[in-house]
Amino acid sequence: MADVLAVAESKQEALAGVSREVVAVARRMADELGCLVEVAATAASADELARYGADRIVHMAGDDLLPGQVDAWAAALVGRIRAGDYAAVVIAATAAGKDLAPRVAAKLGTSLLTDVTDVAVDAGGILVTRPVFAGKALAQVRAVASPALLSIRPNVFPAAESPRDAIMETVAADTSDRSPGYRVVGFEASRGAAIDVSEATIVVSGGRGLKGPENWHVVEDLRDALGESAALGASRAVVDAGWRPHSEQVGQTGKTVTPKLYLAVAISGAIQHLAGMRTSGVIVAVNRDADAPIFGVADYGIVGDAFDVVPALAAAIRELRDG
Repeated sequence: MADVLAVAESKQEALAGVSREVVAVARRMADELGCLVEVAATAASADELARYGADRIVHMAGDDLLPGQVDAWAAALVGRIRAGDYAAVVIAATAAGKDLAPRVAAKLGTSLLTDVTDVAVDAGGILVTRPVFAGKALAQVRAVASPALLSIRPNVFPAAESPRDAIMETVAADTSDRSPGYRVVGFEASRGAAIDVSEATIVVSGGRGLKGPENWHVVEDLRDALGESAALGASRAVVDAGWRPHSEQVGQTGKTVTPKLYLAVAISGAIQHLAGMRTSGVIVAVNRDADAPIFGVADYGIVGDAFDVVPALAAAIRELRDG
């Protein structure tokens, strides 16, 4: 019986949080297919991977498997896939995964199902759901290639625990098939580097109602008042207008976020935006339009001008914080 291969992602030599979701999705598929879950990882996190459903953990070791050296990681994975028997390969659709997955697909000469938001197994095989037409519709696609290669959108699938007594082995990664076009010489933190919006416990998002990039300081000040665990987000309209980078976009065609607290400032609440944040713990909306759709999902709503409400809110938070 062909197994399901989950590709675990590492971050600063530790297991990335999204890897729990990847393994949990693989476990779900394997249970329906009646097979095992194998996890390929560069970080030796056996206990954590086993907790989310890994039956077998392959710790791939090699001098070439350095952070950022995606071509080497792709070659190692392809070698493992060709040597094994897999019904599906699951990769996270993170920035790193979006670099890795197409390389693996190209080397295998197979198709890639990207940005998957749901997975099902029926008599016809593996069926996935993914957004199309800039997030305005969802398409169901049946995997016809073997193995089915798919990348899953982070923060969509629950990281359900399913403990197993996993077997772990360390193997020397075969990277002989790599096709390097570059060499990583080092890493340097960018100026003003902030927490990734998809990983933040608090997200402050701004919308087109802020009227221009020159007014973005309104949400930046609120973010700063909330502390280091807060990140900035943006609506699609803001990103399309060039006010903010795509890395901050929340929604169907951006990132799905699940923070403990989500603050939507001057965002009307288009369905594409709601799809990316509606599972947040507590949602607070500030909008001058009392009929804005965002209030339909908000736990707390403030009807008012963001230019008046948000500075007052930031000041109140600082007063509470500083005592």
